Order: sequence, then C-alpha cells, then structure tokens
Amino acid sequence: MPDSPALTLAADRHDAIAVCRGINRLFARNDIWCLAEMPLRNGRRADLMGVDPKGRIVIVEVKVSRADLVGDGKWPDYLDFCDRFYWGVPPGIDRAILDGLDFRPDCCGVIVADGYDAEIVRPAPSHPLAPARRKVEVERLARTALRRGIVAADPHCAPWGQSI
Repeated sequence: MPDSPALTLAADRHDAIAVCRGINRLFARNDIWCLAEMPLRNGRRADLMGVDPKGRIVIVEVKVSRADLVGDGKWPDYLDFCDRFYWGVPPGIDRAILDGLDFRPDCCGVIVADGYDAEIVRPAPSHPLAPARRKVEVERLARTALRRGIVAADPHCAPWGQSI
C-alpha cells in the first residue's frame, strides 16, 4: 500500500531535519554558524543561513526528494542575500539534476548530508555581496538569533520584536 501524503510529508520533514543536522556539524567544524528557517527581506525563508569566520553569508537550501528539487522555482531569490549558496541533499537523492543549467552550477555548491555528518561535493563559488548589504544581512541574522534565544529562555518575550 502506498504511503499517505501525511506520512510522506512527515518522512520528508524528518529527512530535512537530519540533513540540516549534518550540515550544521560540518559547518561548526569549520567555524560557520547557522540559523534555521531564517526569514529574508524578500519574503522567502532560507532553510539555513549562516556566517563564516570572515563574515561572509552562506545560505543552504535543503531538498530531500527529486520532486522537491524540480518543484522549487523560488531558489534564485536567495542569491541576493548570500555570498555563497549551497544545495543540501541526502545521500540517496539523484544529484544529476543539480548539474543542469536550471540549477546554475556556476553559482551553487552541493552538500550531501545525513543526520550524522556532511560533505561538500561541489564547493560554492563566492559571489560577494556589497559590503553594505552584507552588514544589513549579518545584523538581521544576529538579531533574529538573539531574539530566538531570549524567547526560548523566556516565552513571555515572544510578542515583542517580531518585525526583525
């Protein structure tokens, strides 16, 4: 019997969490610190957005199925908010599609990850943001992370500062 849509969605969410965990471990070893589900000023939401030791912004878009990859036409909207962009995928996914022109391999790296670790299989080329733009985005990322930490420690603070 085929899986129900709800079961498929739950499995995809579990896989996405595992991929994010592996990427966070890889990045942490390299002193890159990320925040999950970071809202961008264009209304999009980056799966992972982080800052490397030199202050450069990295965004990772996580995809756990071929259908998820093919159906995502919004990913180019992330490129204006980062110096490097990666696709984050689980080991079992067919990555050949990421070599196609629609996925712009000239500006996108690929990370393969599971719940334990990750490996960069194609480095992301650097496309430096303008310094003023980078400053704004790093400050937004920091304020969002700080707000999340405070709200986690004291949920009473949740109604305040939501316009970040």
